[in-house]
Amino acid sequence: MSDSTVTEPEGRAQQTLPRTVTGEGAQGFVRRLRTPRRPRLWFEILLIAVSYWIYSLIRNAVPEQKAQALRNADWIWNSEHRLGIAVEESVNHAVNSATWLIIGINYYYATLHFVVTLGVLVWLYRSHPGRYAAARLALFTTTGVALLGYYLFPLAPPRLMKDGGFVDTVTVHHTWGSMASGDLKHMSNQYAAMPSMHIGWSLWCGLTVFALASVPWARLLGLLYPATTLLVIVATANHFWLDAVGGTLCLTFGFALARLWYGAVPYAPPQPTPDPTGS
Repeated sequence: MSDSTVTEPEGRAQQTLPRTVTGEGAQGFVRRLRTPRRPRLWFEILLIAVSYWIYSLIRNAVPEQKAQALRNADWIWNSEHRLGIAVEESVNHAVNSATWLIIGINYYYATLHFVVTLGVLVWLYRSHPGRYAAARLALFTTTGVALLGYYLFPLAPPRLMKDGGFVDTVTVHHTWGSMASGDLKHMSNQYAAMPSMHIGWSLWCGLTVFALASVPWARLLGLLYPATTLLVIVATANHFWLDAVGGTLCLTFGFALARLWYGAVPYAPPQPTPDPTGS
């Protein structure tokens, strides 16, 4: 399912690029930006690196409002009790009782969040270049919106609640399963749990693979990945269920913006913009 033929030759693209961005020229420039094309490797590497650096800088620059974050955690926990979905503590204790399982889950939490997301981006770039830009826009928008959540609604994870009774699985089992716990806790804002980008990113990965993979087993893995990640973030007491809802809402906004900009959902067959010169 390669999209390498959805764009015009580079020479023509350069010929149709307007010299100015006024009047009809501005419309042509915007049209060109919306045209699916094979992305440039050096630009994508630079964009991803700079974007993640900015994201980390802003996320960790958000004031760690401990008192407010703990109050918000109590509010979330009480709300889940009223909704009848407050089972995080039971899941946390049940999984923690199996040492081999929780250690594996700790490392899952620490590594796959980045490895799988980068892997899907590389796969998109190589196999579906015409869909890459729209899918990347959805992912980047999802991450950007999450920063607003971290600033507007500081939230302590369950493991940091004073009377929650949760087990910090990283501390107990001496693993590096979370950048916000154990020896690495000073490298990350511990009160940026809402929304969960583990869910936002894993759901983006899962939907991308499910929509574009050509083999059934890969599509099945695409569905299982975000579902497993949901279990992982709860079992490690790093997130509430409602944090996952927040991550899903961020992704929904990202898809909506990509749909608005490109005129189609990220995984729909891209339609090249006609040559404005008519040649």
